[in-house]
Amino acid sequence: MLINNQMGQPQKPIAAEQPILALGRVLQCLREEDDVDVLIETTITYIQQQFNYNLIWIACYDRLKHVLFGKGGVTPSNEVNFLRKRVVLIPGDLLEQVVIQQCPLGVADIRNENRAGELQELGKKFNIQGTIILPMRHKDKCMGLLLLGSERWGYLLPEEGKARLMMVLGELAAVLSQREIDLQQKQTKRPDEPLLQLLENLRNLNSLEERLKTVVEVTHEFVSPSRTNVYWFERQGRYFWCRMSNQLVNMGRDSSQEQPAAGMTVQELSELYYALSVNQIVWIGDARSSLKSHFTAKLLQRLRVRSLLAAPIMWQKDLLGFLAVEGNEPRIWTEADKNFVQGAAGLLSLVAPTDSIENTVKQIQEDSLLTSQVAQSVYTYQDLKETLRTYAARVLTRLAATRFLLLHYDQDQNNYQVIYQTQPNNRRPVTSGFSLLTETDRQMLKSAKSAVEIENLEEDLRFFNWRPLLLENGMRSLLICNCAQGHKAEALLIVTHTNHRNWTTLEKELLWIVSQQIGVIVRQWRLMINNEQQQQLFQSMQKCLSVLDISNNENSEAEKYQLERTALTQIGALLNCPLALLLSWQDGDSTAEIIPGVIGDSRFGVVVNAQVSIQSEALIQWTLAQESYLSVNVDDLPPDTRKWLHGAGIGQILTLALRTTTGHQPTGVLLLADNRERHWPQHNLNAVETLVNQLAWLRRQQQISHVVESTTQELRQLNWYKNRRLEEIQRTTAQLLSQIHDLGIPSNDLTQTRYKLLLRQLDHTNASMTAIVKLEQWHLHLSWETMPIASLLKRSLERIDNLVQQQKLWIGVHGLGQPLTEAEPSNGGASLKNLPASPYPSTMAIAGDIVKFELVLHELLIAACHRAGHGSRIDIWCRRIDEKLLELSITDNGKIEAQLLTELQQKTHPDILSLSHLQKSASLHLLICQQVIQQLGGDLDFYQLPDHRVVSRLLLPLAVTNS
Repeated sequence: MLINNQMGQPQKPIAAEQPILALGRVLQCLREEDDVDVLIETTITYIQQQFNYNLIWIACYDRLKHVLFGKGGVTPSNEVNFLRKRVVLIPGDLLEQVVIQQCPLGVADIRNENRAGELQELGKKFNIQGTIILPMRHKDKCMGLLLLGSERWGYLLPEEGKARLMMVLGELAAVLSQREIDLQQKQTKRPDEPLLQLLENLRNLNSLEERLKTVVEVTHEFVSPSRTNVYWFERQGRYFWCRMSNQLVNMGRDSSQEQPAAGMTVQELSELYYALSVNQIVWIGDARSSLKSHFTAKLLQRLRVRSLLAAPIMWQKDLLGFLAVEGNEPRIWTEADKNFVQGAAGLLSLVAPTDSIENTVKQIQEDSLLTSQVAQSVYTYQDLKETLRTYAARVLTRLAATRFLLLHYDQDQNNYQVIYQTQPNNRRPVTSGFSLLTETDRQMLKSAKSAVEIENLEEDLRFFNWRPLLLENGMRSLLICNCAQGHKAEALLIVTHTNHRNWTTLEKELLWIVSQQIGVIVRQWRLMINNEQQQQLFQSMQKCLSVLDISNNENSEAEKYQLERTALTQIGALLNCPLALLLSWQDGDSTAEIIPGVIGDSRFGVVVNAQVSIQSEALIQWTLAQESYLSVNVDDLPPDTRKWLHGAGIGQILTLALRTTTGHQPTGVLLLADNRERHWPQHNLNAVETLVNQLAWLRRQQQISHVVESTTQELRQLNWYKNRRLEEIQRTTAQLLSQIHDLGIPSNDLTQTRYKLLLRQLDHTNASMTAIVKLEQWHLHLSWETMPIASLLKRSLERIDNLVQQQKLWIGVHGLGQPLTEAEPSNGGASLKNLPASPYPSTMAIAGDIVKFELVLHELLIAACHRAGHGSRIDIWCRRIDEKLLELSITDNGKIEAQLLTELQQKTHPDILSLSHLQKSASLHLLICQQVIQQLGGDLDFYQLPDHRVVSRLLLPLAVTNS
């Protein structure tokens, strides 16, 4: 608006401002007016005044029915029939295109447009050509449309006019949308007031049947379905029955006037049942459902309806039943319907338990008494069977169950054993053990905080590997509890029923509390049993070990195998085993001897005098291959074993090898046998292993004592014999010397010289024998002398000269300062003769007991000559190691057994009871030489060079003066 120089005096608007002013007036009118007809009339008037069109038509859109309702307009002939007409939208025509796409549409000549439908006839009737159709939209929702028609060809609309027109239509659409919302709110059913009134009515009713009837009547009135029913859930049998319906006054089971309604099992209503059990409302409407599509059709067919709305009636998480409104025709259930049905069912959930509140209180008191009595038994030392018998009867009565099972994990058999059970009179008890559970089931029981419920064992995948055993014994539903919450399921309490049934939350909670208390009792019982077993085992082992020790101390040759028979008797008594024997052998034996200990009766007979081959007997070889015991079924034995182990009662066999340490060979196999049903407890097996190990050591000690005693006796005899012979030789030699001295000295010079020399040698021999008899009667005496190494070698080589000549050996000595003449004549003794003739004798001398050094060197040379073949070569190498030691190595081309070489390198006997090359005289002399050299301050080793030559390496102490 323009303002002149005089304040407050408005000027008349110019022509350009007229459309804006008209737009403002019509928009203000649309905002302030409440009557829809007035709003539409105002809009038509505005369009007629501002736009030059012969046909103006405004229609409102009904989304549910997909039709247009004419609300008025202007026609060339003022005909109002079309303006108020109801137009059904046809797929593909222009009006539906504008409604769906919500975009303006123009047609140059409506008379020639085949998609125009009735508009084409209207154009021909009123001679309308150019047509524009504009949507009335608000927030992406089409509220209707505006049609403008002109007798002119074309459909152009100025942009400025189009903008003003869209603003007016948008405002009109916003007003129509708000009016539609207000109308829907007025027409929408509000469930809150009827529910409050229903709650008030329920307070004044006494019986549950009257309350059910009232809820059904009010629900049927509010929702208006074909029928309204209350279905009640029967846990015993797991089926639903119609307890109340709007079509009948009372359909209770106890009514004598009406027949009970046909029940619907959980199997028939499976999807519906599981949804209601988790407190979910179920609805099935026009092509829509909250359940899976394949089950929806089956459910509708079973209920003989085409639409359904059901809400659960719950109490303490237990399903009591459900309230259902059913329609014979497809129906879209509104939120108000769902909320009301759910609220009505919730009211029934509140009032239903009050019908049996006295029974509930009494039941809670009885449950509390039961759990307190079970808890009391934890602190008393009652018999476990008697305690469980009392409480099993009460639990079964309280839960209306048929079986009570208490399982405990048996580590020896690796399964669950029934430690207590009750069953109906017409049913047999469970005799077999329960297999191990799957990892999923074990984790479920470990983390469970309440009883695990199985309503239908045939359909439930949990505890699948127990299903055959449970079904075989007539158990189809069950409650199972881990008796130690949060721990591995070792004790399990199971209550079962012969039929499919549902278990209430109170029942599950009661059994859970009882199971935890029984778990404490079972743990206490197991500790007591284990303590008794340990005490019994300790006493048995103590008695057995004491008997073995006495038997070992009192062993004599007259009582052969007394130790083994005593041990077998005690082991058989410990395991209560009817057959115990020992397959015994010594190292080097090819057959084992059967030593019987316990043979209960003829059904466990064996051929005692049978010679059992150690290498071919399967039982022996199988046992020796095991580090511990071996358990074998009699059916797995080969026919050769059954020839001597022929008892008909033998079913299970247990064997253990008699071992001491890894370096010792086994010397026997313990064999125990019992019937086919026998199981060997692990704690008894551990005790038997200890006893068998003790027996093995006692047998070894006994054998070693026998070997040492016999060897000592033999050595004493040998020493006595040698000493007495030396005494006799010494006495005889002394007599001869005395006679020679009495004869006097010959007059012949040559004879006299020879006579004196022989006499001196004889005196020396006598002196040496005297020293042996006096100083070395029972122990070696060590003397201290020095001698050049060359002299020692010469004397040693002279002693083996005959052997060298016989075998035509060639011996070379190296390292004695100036090399010796080493010509090789045809006679092997030539090199020995050249040794003392050397003009450069060695200056190296050794210190110690020269006689014993010479004997050791002689023993080494003898062994080398025996190893070397005919015409072979033996080399002797001398080398100073340092100022204190001299190395003397004897090398030959002979062969030496690998086992003997190993034993000589170890310088000790590996096992006094096992066969060894060192037990042979020549080999034993080499071990004695090693021991003697060590006492003299030297060392003796044997090894083999890469070219297979054998080296005897002797280290001798050097004389200090020659350092």
